[in-house]
Amino acid sequence: MREIKHWLDGAAVSGTSGRQLPVWDPATGEQQAYVVAATKEETDKAVASALKSFPAWRAASLSRRAEVMFRFRELVDANRKEIASLVSKEHGKTEADAGGELARGLENIEFATGAPHLLKGGYSEQASSGVDVYSIRQPLGVVAGITPFNFPAMVPMWMFANALVCGNTFVLKPSEKDPSVSLLLADLLRQAGLPDGVFNVVQGDRVAVETLINHPDVQALSFVGSTPIAKAVYEAGTKAGKRVQALGGAKNHMVVLPDADINAAADAAVSAGYGSAGERCMAISVVVAVGSVADPLVAAISERIGRIAVGPASDPSAEMGPLITREHRDKVAGYLQNTEGEVVVDGRDAPVSSGPGFFLGASLVDKVSTDEALYKDEIFGPVLSVVRTDSYDEALKLVNDNEYGNGTAIFTRDGGAARQFQYDVVCGMVGVNVPVPVPVAYYSFGGWKSSLFGDLHMYGPEGIQFYTRSKVVTSRWPDPATSEVDLGFPKVR
Repeated sequence: MREIKHWLDGAAVSGTSGRQLPVWDPATGEQQAYVVAATKEETDKAVASALKSFPAWRAASLSRRAEVMFRFRELVDANRKEIASLVSKEHGKTEADAGGELARGLENIEFATGAPHLLKGGYSEQASSGVDVYSIRQPLGVVAGITPFNFPAMVPMWMFANALVCGNTFVLKPSEKDPSVSLLLADLLRQAGLPDGVFNVVQGDRVAVETLINHPDVQALSFVGSTPIAKAVYEAGTKAGKRVQALGGAKNHMVVLPDADINAAADAAVSAGYGSAGERCMAISVVVAVGSVADPLVAAISERIGRIAVGPASDPSAEMGPLITREHRDKVAGYLQNTEGEVVVDGRDAPVSSGPGFFLGASLVDKVSTDEALYKDEIFGPVLSVVRTDSYDEALKLVNDNEYGNGTAIFTRDGGAARQFQYDVVCGMVGVNVPVPVPVAYYSFGGWKSSLFGDLHMYGPEGIQFYTRSKVVTSRWPDPATSEVDLGFPKVR
């Protein structure tokens, strides 16, 4: 059976621990490969490789770093089909969905190519008589990324594109559930001219994660995953003296006002609720139907669900694939068994085009109580809840009272109501008639409340800030004849 290896010093390397972790084919339910979980010593080697490579990579010119990113971007674009196919094979999402993931990842690479501009500092001439002051941004050193299964290509690109172009070296610990794409990206970076050791990959589980968190040579950690683990990584990482950004879970609400276009709102709810089988932190999981819009909206969503083709990525007609593992599929189905709401569409009964894999059809549950687990938990599956409210104020309070604050959306024809909503809502990313408001690469991605631990969001301008630190230089080039002893505080006037 195929072994998915580590990537150290510019080459694929077999694991030595003997602890095999299975990689499933979600469409068939069969094991297709395995990773050998990294030991502490192997993870230490990855960090040592990155540390050894750091001085030379840091010294590389901004133009040189940007050139590598330009070449990497072209290689990723040229290999879109292979990357998307690999993502589909291990994750289960359709190739069209995988292609969309890759397109958003490419945006982050494109943003990183602007490093010569993004890393410009500030300069103040004559801050005092004969004194100039300027600021510069410098890399941190070895940084690490711990990424989830749901976007095995895009989320790593959120991290390493900016980290590398800023002059850092990088150690990636991808999800053990769909790890192959990490090696393909590593090889494309090598082909783009990235020096050996600047980018390393360790496959594995909590042993590798804990080693990276506690390693004294790792200066910063980026993490995306569930809230409990994000909180634990943040607390452990900051305790170890590291800079940490840890993105957690979500419970994204879509508020639909009575004046909204029903068809547009229903299309958006289906697309945002069931895309990638709901396995994304920006999925809409709660539709908040305000007033009279509820009945026609539920009917419109229900009618659309019946047209969703569920099947493996190998079926060109499939629009929604399986969930990542059998255990996760069963957990998601369990919410339908125990809900207090009205199950309008039961995904457990959905026909599947072929394959005995980890499939679950799209489900719709109306009149959901905010006290039940279906509403409170991050389900991470194709289950859409409808909560009914009588007013805008009640809907807003519902969103703001939720423990998560990742993304939210409002659907309305009223510009004033939309503007008030984006002002009032306690959330990091807001869509106005846009159901999945993932920011473009030149803004930054991140939620509020229990959806983010740390001060800085992912990618974009805040990504550059996260992977660098500012240094301020005060300089004078005086005429030696004017030099004198002055024991007072430095003067600026």
